[in-house]
Amino acid sequence: MLTVSPTLSLPESELVERFLRADGPGGQHVNRTESAVELRFDVINSPSLPDEVRERLLARRDRRLTAEGVLVIQGRRFRDQVRNRDDVRERLAELIRSVLRPPKKRVATRPTRASKERRLAGKQQRGKIKQTRSREWSSE
Repeated sequence: MLTVSPTLSLPESELVERFLRADGPGGQHVNRTESAVELRFDVINSPSLPDEVRERLLARRDRRLTAEGVLVIQGRRFRDQVRNRDDVRERLAELIRSVLRPPKKRVATRPTRASKERRLAGKQQRGKIKQTRSREWSSE
């Protein structure tokens, strides 16, 4: 079980892990071991996710989300497979935690009278500065 929050856990059966060879530094070790991890989680068909969380996760338009609604997270940060595996699982949990709480609704506000006056005074000041830069052309 991958524990996301006290109220939400994902069973191992919903997580699909694939191990592959990592690129980057490491010498011969990189060519011999499959230390990189690719974690796949089917967001659309997951029975563990509440509907509101699923909708918010799909609405994020994350580049790691495929057209079929599968979240793909790759981990190749570390040289050993176990640490990469723990890393991708923690990143998945963090991503789901970020959408657990619904976003606050924006309250529409209007600018105050004083802020409007300050804005207009600033515009007048700027206009005067620009006016002093121009030369007066005489019609001689």
